[in-house]
Amino acid sequence: MIHTNITLILTLSLLIWGSPFVAKLIRIPIPPVEIILGSLFAYIGFIGHNPYFDLIAEVGFLYLMFLAGMEVDLKKLRKSPIDIIQKSILFLSLMVFFSIVSGMLFDLHIITIISMPLISIGLLASLSKTYGKEQTWIHLAFIAGILGEIISIAALTIFDAASTTGFGIALFIKIGYLLLFIFAVYLLYRLLHLLFWWFPELKRTLVPKFDVSDQDIRLSMALFFILIAVMLSLELELALGAFIAGIAISAFFHHEKKLEEKMSSLGFGFLVPLFFIHVGASFDLSALMKEGIISGALLITSLMLLSRILAAVVLKGISGSRDALLIALSLSMPLTLLVAVATIGYETKLLDILSYYQLILASIFEILIAMTIIKILQSKREKH
Repeated sequence: MIHTNITLILTLSLLIWGSPFVAKLIRIPIPPVEIILGSLFAYIGFIGHNPYFDLIAEVGFLYLMFLAGMEVDLKKLRKSPIDIIQKSILFLSLMVFFSIVSGMLFDLHIITIISMPLISIGLLASLSKTYGKEQTWIHLAFIAGILGEIISIAALTIFDAASTTGFGIALFIKIGYLLLFIFAVYLLYRLLHLLFWWFPELKRTLVPKFDVSDQDIRLSMALFFILIAVMLSLELELALGAFIAGIAISAFFHHEKKLEEKMSSLGFGFLVPLFFIHVGASFDLSALMKEGIISGALLITSLMLLSRILAAVVLKGISGSRDALLIALSLSMPLTLLVAVATIGYETKLLDILSYYQLILASIFEILIAMTIIKILQSKREKH
């Protein structure tokens, strides 16, 4: 047991350190490289099931959602032109429509169809770090992505509740908890906004300009875990709590740019890679030999990409066809939520092993394809 733990620790250490070098060598983004390496080393036997690894990977997932929340600028969102908000909602509506219709057309599993329209901006935070948040398409993708993410996490919360309690009174109670929580967060936001307006020095007390005790990081991590604890007590989706914690830090302390850099460095340098490696390790490479796994995953990937690209036609008028395509691709990687839905479905026996592996593999294919195309499009733009 001790030797197994030592092997796991050493392997994870080398993968965290070596993944950027491998990504640079084969010229594909780091997240899919970490997933592939995680799967490969798990197949070889260097990574096995370990409760501590599972726990820290879960923290990595939640921290990724926290960082995604920190990328949200509520002031910019509120000041966004109404036509951009309307077109973003239309884009999401069309994406859901195309996803459901194509899923039913190919007679996919009901849970697979539910999974296809999911939106997650976790990897959009990674793209923002790579290409810069000042990019127009990234800004627009965040507007549509934030709306889609909130709806997706709410849907995931309801699905999680329905899979454990069924469609009864218990489900409606949980939905009530969710609505009350969102309403309470809104009231608290308005209250704090008013408080900081009357007492602006309170911000500097909580997050000092010159601080040797890292009070800003301590506050951020405290809020991160407090909201996770609240979600645990309400038995709601933890990702929603982490996401809202990130939004809160961005909303009230957006002037502290160094804070965002500090939190991002901790995430993308340690916790987030562990999550991606864990996702890869959860996929059994030997399953690739089973009939229907690869073809089914490619079909799901194609339908998810196509539904977003078709829906993005409504965004062409905002910033051009290239940006519309980039937005569609950047919102085609709901890895975290796909894995969450697949895991919940499989553990509750609502999803068979074939569909489970198809969803996991599709989430990997989407990252590989979308990030590679984004990189090619951005390279061409920089040359011009």
